[in-house]
Parts: sequence; C-alpha cells; structure tokens
Amino acid sequence: MGRTTKSRALYERAQRVIPNGVFGHYGHSVTDESPVFFESSQGSHFTDVDGNEYIDWICAYGPMILGYNHPVVDAAVARQMASGNTVSLAAPVLVDLAERLVDRVEGVDWALFGKNGADSTSLAVMVARAATGRRYTIKVDGGYHGSAPWMQAPGSPGTVDGDQSQVISIPWNDVAALQAAIDAHPGDVACFISSPYHHPAFAENALPADGYWSQVESICRAAGVALIVDDVRAGFRIHLSGSHVAYGFQPDLVCFGKALANGHPIAALTGTDAFRQAAMDTFYTGTQFFNAGPMAAALATLDELEKTDAANRITTLGERLNAGLKDVAASRGYDLVVTGVPGMPYYANGGDGGFKRHHRWITECVKRGAYLLSYHNNFVSVAHTEEDIRRTCEIADEAFAALAD
Repeated sequence: MGRTTKSRALYERAQRVIPNGVFGHYGHSVTDESPVFFESSQGSHFTDVDGNEYIDWICAYGPMILGYNHPVVDAAVARQMASGNTVSLAAPVLVDLAERLVDRVEGVDWALFGKNGADSTSLAVMVARAATGRRYTIKVDGGYHGSAPWMQAPGSPGTVDGDQSQVISIPWNDVAALQAAIDAHPGDVACFISSPYHHPAFAENALPADGYWSQVESICRAAGVALIVDDVRAGFRIHLSGSHVAYGFQPDLVCFGKALANGHPIAALTGTDAFRQAAMDTFYTGTQFFNAGPMAAALATLDELEKTDAANRITTLGERLNAGLKDVAASRGYDLVVTGVPGMPYYANGGDGGFKRHHRWITECVKRGAYLLSYHNNFVSVAHTEEDIRRTCEIADEAFAALAD
C-alpha cells in the first residue's frame, strides 16, 4: 500500500464522483497493491503518481506500438493542430489517410473513420446487413468486438434480451459449427465477425488451425455471408498489411483501431468495392469522427511502422521475451504457459494453483516494475528493448521466488 499511497488517495477521490472510480477495462486492473494513476510516460516505460517506474507490457491495452511520446508522431499532430482539428469542414488529411490505408492494407478499396474499435466493428456489421439485407451476425464464443449491447454477454446489466437475439455464437476453429449456423438460418446470415486469432480475456489464446481461414472464406463466399476481420487489437502487430495476409485469406471488411495512431483516438473500417454502396448508404457518424489531429498521427504512425519493420521487430522481441520468461519459470519449478502470437502474449501458470497463483505472480511482477496483466493478453512494442526484456526476466525470477515465500 505504501508504494502507491498517492494512487490510492486519488482512487478514493475518484470513487466519490466516478462510478467504480476507474471505469471500464481500466477498472479490472485495480487491486489493493496496484498503481492506478500515471504521472508521465516515455518510450516503453511509464511512471505512476507515486514515482514508481514500470516497463509497460500492456501498452495502454494496445494503442502504444511505437513508444509513448513518439517525437515524429507528436510533431505531425502539432503541425496539424496549428491549422485546426475539429472544424466545420473535413481536413485534407482525411483523404491522405484513406488513400494510405487503401494502399497499405491488402485487398481493400475504401476506408471510413471513427474513434474506438467498437465504432469500426459496429459499422462493419451495419454495412454487412445493408449489403445483404439479412439479420444475423455470427461470432466466436468469448470473442470481444467492443462494448455495444449487441456484443455484451446475455444478461449483462443495461442490456435486454433483444440486444443479442440476432447474434449467434460458435466455437473457435470450428468450421462445421459455422456451416451449421448458416444452414440453420438460410438466407438470413449477414456476416461472420472474428479476430484473426482467438484472444479472449480470462482464457488462453488460440491460433487458427491449419486451413481454418481458407475454409471460412469459402463457406462465407458460397453463402453470400460477409466476412469481417476485427483487427482492432492485433492490427499491424502481425503483418503491416493486415493480419489476414499472415493467415492467407481475404476478408470483405477489416476493422482497425488501437495502434493505428500510436494512442491518438482514431479507428477505421476498410472494405472492398463489393461493399462500397452499402457503406455509402449506412449512416454512422460522430462529432469527433473528423478530428484532423489523430488522422495526422495515424499517417505518421503508418510511416514509422514501415520504416522500423514494426511487425517483424515486435514478433522477434516477443519471442525473446516469452522464451526468457518460460526459462525463468522452469528454473524455479513453474510452468509458464504462453499462448497467442509473440507480439501479444497471453500468460498463464500451469499446474496447481491456476489463476489464483498466476495473479499473485503478476502482482509481484508489477510491484517490482514490470507492468503485466493476469487476465488479458499483453503487448510488445517497437519501443521495447533487449534491456527491457532482460530486466523483466530478472523481475519475473524475483516474483517466482516471492511465491515460494
């Protein structure tokens, strides 16, 4: 408690005026011993309000991909802000960014913009329904595509039965289940939406089985079902032209967010010409959707991702981090289970103790300066270094030793 005294005091103040104090997904990470508020950030590190510094393996839940306060990105934003941000007309950077995404993302012909990943996924489903004239959306069990009512678990507070009545959930990596769901609603399935690989919270991640995506694509094409890839979380960390390139298939609609502008608020829906008219007909907008500053940030981020060969660098760093942590765990007699792609690892402790022991280990890592989460995949960025990996493995070793104590 003593090391986070200022955070706790702020948290107590927050609870008086903000439901839960720190709401949404940030609230899930709050424990009696965790930092709650940051003071500053730079590169791959942040410092909390109590002056404790952390190597950040959460990367703001994904948006930070180049490093906090990246000079090139921030300079691009400053130049645009000097001319204007939210104005009564759109800025030319809107067109520049759309052209860049169409050029960068494999197989897409247009782009629309919002603020959060949920904007792009919700718009994608609306466009699919407009294009097909159908009702049903198929998703994967445990798949998360934003906090809109249609994506919440049945019975969630604030939702009603009808919110999920036209959403069908099937197991991951199960093409037979996909075909069966389509057959059960002949001519009425608008779309299948999924992340490129399965990364649920509170559960180990799973890669696509060999041939999975090519079979899914064939099934959707045969049934006239729009294929939507939610690349909000994994976008640009697996492949700079879209995660679908890495897995060898072509979706109809691809959703981006998080890392698109290195933390500046913007999301994008990209799609093929077959869905252009439906995108034109579908009304989905917001007052802040045309912010020019974040669009300038996105352009600069895309440039820097290419210059740094970001996806390959992130994968290499992730492989080294994961191997190092597994070796440390084994040396202490523990089995650290690592799932997902190297740049977005999900960690779990195998053997006795399960999640409770894993959460204790994560807590000990955080106390020593490696900021990780126990219930969510972590993230690797271009800004992370070999020294970050070395120090994190050292911290992990100390944390495993603390479990024995």
